[in-house]
Amino acid sequence: MKLKGIVPRTWRLLKRIFLILFVAQLLYIILLRWVNPPITVTMISSWFSLWGTGKSFKRDYVNLDEMSQHVKLAVIASEDQLFPDHDGFDFKSIEKAMKHNQKSKKIRGASTISQQVAKNVFLWQGRSYIRKGLEVYFTFMIEKIWGKKRILEMYLNVAETGEGIFGVEAAAQANYRKPAASLNREESAMIAACLPNPVKYTVNPPARITAWRQRRILVQMRNLAPDPDVAALIK
Repeated sequence: MKLKGIVPRTWRLLKRIFLILFVAQLLYIILLRWVNPPITVTMISSWFSLWGTGKSFKRDYVNLDEMSQHVKLAVIASEDQLFPDHDGFDFKSIEKAMKHNQKSKKIRGASTISQQVAKNVFLWQGRSYIRKGLEVYFTFMIEKIWGKKRILEMYLNVAETGEGIFGVEAAAQANYRKPAASLNREESAMIAACLPNPVKYTVNPPARITAWRQRRILVQMRNLAPDPDVAALIK
């Protein structure tokens, strides 16, 4: 009899906890439509990794209109050229990546800017089905609640752009001693070039692979600039 009473009470408690957590995360998503996150799991991890090394942690949030159009275009050209057009997921790229990963030991990703924001703001780094499932959920939610400009703004503020450096403003100050608003095409492409691996793909001094990626991104920027959807997003 005692067991029969405990099970329903436990189930009701679990449902209540789940409801509270769901409402809390929903309110947090809505709040971040206007307010920048105080910290992320990735930032905390980076801060701990720098502990005792003498290297400093750098982060600086700025509004989208305080960033050069070049750096906005550079990250779209580098990371997600279909960003203005999709609903958070690039299914063709996902399919191509899955086929590649079945044949190769070198894992290829297919995350959109929206997916990267969902991971960087709400989740943790690493690969697991649980994290990927949560990433899908948060990607869907920010696409519906935030919109493209806020997602791009968030990405440019929370993306790791160097060891212990987060956001394009911090990257601009650390590497070029200027604000993100003053970045030119070459500097913007160099910062975007480091995004796949900001610790290995150094900007200053530029690693060989960073310089190679910069040249490719500059070409892609020229090709993408006339796109009216992209132009409307970065202006």
